[in-house]
Amino acid sequence: MLKRLLDAVLKLVAEGSPYRRPIMSLVTLVVVWVVYRLITRALRRHVAAKAMKPENSENFFLLWRYIWLVIIVVFVLVSYSGSLATLGISAAFLGMILGWSLQAPVTGIAAWLMIILKRPFKIGDRVIIAGVVGDVTDINLTHIVLNQVGGTVGGEDKSGRGVLIPNATLFQQIVYNYNFESKYILDEVTVVVTFESDCDEADRIMRDAVGRTTPEIIAETKQKPFSRVEIGDNGVRIRVRYQTLAMDRQRISSNVYHVILEEFAKTPRVEFCYPHLDILHRPKPDPASITGAPERGPRGLAE
Repeated sequence: MLKRLLDAVLKLVAEGSPYRRPIMSLVTLVVVWVVYRLITRALRRHVAAKAMKPENSENFFLLWRYIWLVIIVVFVLVSYSGSLATLGISAAFLGMILGWSLQAPVTGIAAWLMIILKRPFKIGDRVIIAGVVGDVTDINLTHIVLNQVGGTVGGEDKSGRGVLIPNATLFQQIVYNYNFESKYILDEVTVVVTFESDCDEADRIMRDAVGRTTPEIIAETKQKPFSRVEIGDNGVRIRVRYQTLAMDRQRISSNVYHVILEEFAKTPRVEFCYPHLDILHRPKPDPASITGAPERGPRGLAE
């Protein structure tokens, strides 16, 4: 029975059979449709839960559906020719043409999939992409939207200026994420004091200033501030390093410096080192006023 059925199918698709083309088109349609359904089901399981915004998932699958619709139509039309070799060559040619003409959009969508599946950053994180520092406010199929940090001002305060970065850039640029593993990052405050200053006292004041400014962070991270001391050309450079909030780094360091300024002003043993020029005037002493110096005659000879 099975052999008869197989023989009947082979006759239908044999060369010269009037049913060859319709059957090959139907088989191609079924195969491509099954592949589409399997891939779509796997993508929905991951994309829907990680798309960050529902509209991103909806837009992606709408575009996905149209792309596969074009692919199915092309495959069915090509398969109607009845030649498997022609079908394979046409598929390869179609893939090459689509890849070349849609390179930028396809790369952008691939980057978007990488973002939502691998999660190198998410909305709300502070990142550096292509040299631009900013807080991520939106991630869509084509662009990442940043609220720029700095740019119009010095430091790391939000400028309010929006920056659109194409998703495809992620495959060509190094991405820095301030919040990748923790909401805290290492920061430091630096002060240069004179060689005559009490460096131990200056070190203590700076570490205490950090402790007074960031007690909650120290308690949560269990990492106390520590110092590093360097000898420079004009003074002693003291660096106190500590854990700080990545998104509030500028304000915290400013508060630490305020405390340091107040405490340094209270102690005479610590003095800031700053570029300046001291002129010391030392008049040349009169030789005659030096005790024991021989008196000299008009010609400069000792008498």
